[in-house]
Amino acid sequence: MLSQEEVLDIIGCTQNLKHRAILALIYSCGLRIGELINLELVDFHIERKQLIVKNGKGRKDRYVSLAESFIPLLSNYYDTYKPKKYFVEGQKGGKYTAESVRQFLRKSCKNANISKAVTPHTLRHSYATHLLENGVDIRYIQSLLGHAKPETTMIYTHVKRKDLMQIQNPLDVALRKINQSDNEKQKLLLSRKI
Repeated sequence: MLSQEEVLDIIGCTQNLKHRAILALIYSCGLRIGELINLELVDFHIERKQLIVKNGKGRKDRYVSLAESFIPLLSNYYDTYKPKKYFVEGQKGGKYTAESVRQFLRKSCKNANISKAVTPHTLRHSYATHLLENGVDIRYIQSLLGHAKPETTMIYTHVKRKDLMQIQNPLDVALRKINQSDNEKQKLLLSRKI
């Protein structure tokens, strides 16, 4: 998994406009590599800031939000490369290859001084984890990722230990509430008989 800073470093160190647009889209929409390669221009709904991912895993369609910050990059990419059918096309037209994405991602990681192994799926995993860390409900993340079962989503969304340590114990919260509402009475403590 990558931190948000590492993701931005990788995208920022990607000089090629097409490559930068690909990495930004994979991360910002949580796409699988196969979904990216099969994306067609008609799948983008710029006016609604949405992207429809057709025939994802399990042959399901899903909508994901386009990042506001991605739209100018998309426009620049489109005006520069003028793809005909697919969002990203090879030099001779037709679909781009997954191996090409993996190759330039490795180069971008090297340029960003990130030594851990990073794949397109790492960007998807990071997207899911960052959503969870930002307080997005696991059911929404499940829908955005196109998972049929919540268990699959849980695999992608491990929680950092420090985040777990910041969760307040419900017993402490309950005692604090009682003590705040009962100011004139003696404070209730667990260490004495209730």
